[in-house]
Amino acid sequence: MTPALNLSSPWSRQLVRHTLDSGGVIAYPTEAVWGLGCDPWNEAATHTILDLKNRPEHKGLILVASSVDQIRFLLSPLAEELQERATRHWPGPVTCVIPDVRRQIPPWVRGRHSGIAVRISAHPLVKSLCELSGGPLVSTSCNPAGRAPARHPWQVQKYFPEGLDLLVAGRLGDARKPSTIIDIVSGQTLR
Repeated sequence: MTPALNLSSPWSRQLVRHTLDSGGVIAYPTEAVWGLGCDPWNEAATHTILDLKNRPEHKGLILVASSVDQIRFLLSPLAEELQERATRHWPGPVTCVIPDVRRQIPPWVRGRHSGIAVRISAHPLVKSLCELSGGPLVSTSCNPAGRAPARHPWQVQKYFPEGLDLLVAGRLGDARKPSTIIDIVSGQTLR
């Protein structure tokens, strides 16, 4: 059983940061469903998530951040119009596919895509986790491929009795479905 903790104490915040820094995988509540997260620059941690979900690497993963500043490195090479298309949706439950023109995101996160899906969260716990990590996190729904995303901690434990390092306690946001995904270049809604 994965240990559960909340972020109410300096000790618990330090443990979450240490877990992420050392390549651990966490489960946490997001705006609509429970998510799995890790340091996107840690290949082993990202592959742990892909293995847990039985998700092929080529599909790519979403990054979540606490602020535009955390993903400024992705936006700065883009035309101002594209930057504005993305930032007008944030913070909130909209994921924007941004061209990764400098190839700054590792292929194990980007998958076969030339862009990267990014969301700036308005969820207080998700924001805190990104701030603790010092940057964006991988954020993907907490479920094996083909199963409904977890909406309760007990579902997280049932889906993944092993393989998670921490379960961060908290409440889901008010959204009832996963984030909308928009391609900022074409303007097309992908989900």
